[in-house]
Amino acid sequence: MDKNGRIVKVAGPLVIAENMLGAKMFDVVSVSEKKLMGEIIELNGDKAYIQVYEETEGIGVGEPVFPMGEPLSVDLGPGLIESIYDGTQRPLDKIYEMVGDFITRGIQVNSISKEKKWKFIPLVKKNDIVNEGDKLGYVQETTLIKHYIMVPPYKKGRVKEIKDGDFTIEETVAVLTNENKDEEIKMLQRWAVRKPRPYFEKLSPEMPLFTGQRVIDMFFPIAKGGTACVPGPFGSGKTVIQHQLAKWADAEVIVYIGCGERGNEMTDVLLEFPELVDPKSGEPLMKRTVLIANTSNMPVAAREASVYTGITIAEYFRDMGYSVALMADSTSRWAEAMREISGRLEEMPGEEGYPAYLGAKIASFYERAGRVKCLSTEDREGALSVIGAVSPPGGDLSDPVVQSTLRVVKVFWSLEAQLAYKRHFPAISWLNSYSLYNENIKDFIIKNVAEDYFDLQGSSMRLLEEESELDEIVRLVGVDALSGTDRLILLTARMIREDFLHQNAFHEIDTYSSVEKQYKMISVINYFYIKAKETLQKGVDIVAIEAMNVKDKIARMKYIPQEKIASIDEIKKEIDNELELLFKNI
Repeated sequence: MDKNGRIVKVAGPLVIAENMLGAKMFDVVSVSEKKLMGEIIELNGDKAYIQVYEETEGIGVGEPVFPMGEPLSVDLGPGLIESIYDGTQRPLDKIYEMVGDFITRGIQVNSISKEKKWKFIPLVKKNDIVNEGDKLGYVQETTLIKHYIMVPPYKKGRVKEIKDGDFTIEETVAVLTNENKDEEIKMLQRWAVRKPRPYFEKLSPEMPLFTGQRVIDMFFPIAKGGTACVPGPFGSGKTVIQHQLAKWADAEVIVYIGCGERGNEMTDVLLEFPELVDPKSGEPLMKRTVLIANTSNMPVAAREASVYTGITIAEYFRDMGYSVALMADSTSRWAEAMREISGRLEEMPGEEGYPAYLGAKIASFYERAGRVKCLSTEDREGALSVIGAVSPPGGDLSDPVVQSTLRVVKVFWSLEAQLAYKRHFPAISWLNSYSLYNENIKDFIIKNVAEDYFDLQGSSMRLLEEESELDEIVRLVGVDALSGTDRLILLTARMIREDFLHQNAFHEIDTYSSVEKQYKMISVINYFYIKAKETLQKGVDIVAIEAMNVKDKIARMKYIPQEKIASIDEIKKEIDNELELLFKNI
């Protein structure tokens, strides 16, 4: 009897096949003689509903379907870093070398080179007892990343043999024996993408993930192992913020998923990243980055898989004890792919046509973030931070994707079109955004940065809120009708907005601010406010304070290079001197 299925219906990326008894949910299949990759997403009797990750044009009824007998899985091993994949982990650079600019349907390429030899350096000895997650050895994958070869989950035993030398990822590097059964360990692991990788324990995220972006680090920080959402309308700078975070975030490994974004935006990423220099090491940033590109003209089903492919790779590096940052740009396109597939399955639609399980899918994705105690006998911690951009139609924050995301993430960076139109970037609204990690990271910040860090954060935010209230009065009666104290609030709030929060992503110095530099900058602005207020109470006219020369120095603080940030403190002396002069001239 023929074990292969047979196509009975084709509806875009959805193919229905019969004679599929014995198939399981999420099993991978090859569709037609063209061997198109697909995944079973619904079973009904002997019929299987398959979402195909490639164009189905020219596929007809009666063609065969070949079950593969395993779920959609990714290859994990040396060779992941510096790779550029599509949504199903096909290496785009290798495909380009083989067939040119366009991906040929049914093409099958190894995700990681199985010919390349890696120098394996063992970390255990013969007869050592090892458990799941323990490091057997490592490969120096790039100058920045040591790729640890770990005992796969659910396996353990005594080291019967451990090798040293150059091996391909499919050659045996160690043999474990457990109850007289031998288990060969290779450098290559395979893992089903929809199944989270295991860990011992989830820990509270207590260390900040510094990003070098002042509005984020000072006002709306994210913790290592945290989750964040960046919703905003078209043109508000979501992609630039994602790029900035990928470039500068204080993580050891970066996984960037371009999920359904425009081709030209992904092209920018692919051209920029190899040329970017990592600020901590001076090496190219690609030496600790994995890129997944699924542009808007690629098959819609593969977009749904791309976020799972990316987060599984990220979890693998987390398990080695690294801090990993994953950027998903944008989860709205992922949700739209779900909506399209759900519609073709004729499922009951939920809000705005999205499937009823939209919230559960989004939650299960973000739940895979976290700071964890890794599987291992050594005390090893890893962190996976997930930052998702959301592109609601017309910037509508009541969109189901935004609302479902906000229910599970703890940081909300609200991008506003109004700020973008005023050329204020990053266009993160300081009045609408929030972070729920302030309490978690408080002890770390006070101990490692400054004791009054959160006092400065609070006083600066109060000034911005007071400015917002005063704006209404200014519109009605003009700025001249305000008291000197109120005009000083407006002046200082403008300094915070223009000289601190505004940051030029394309300026070689301003693109990244260390947390020390941020602290010095905001403390100078707060110092100016306190001292100017005292001088104002002594009888100095507000007009004279508004005309102070030191304001130019404050405005140029952001362009002071990191090695000269000590000079920022000297501005406080200039503030004192100039205010003293104003007082003497009364």
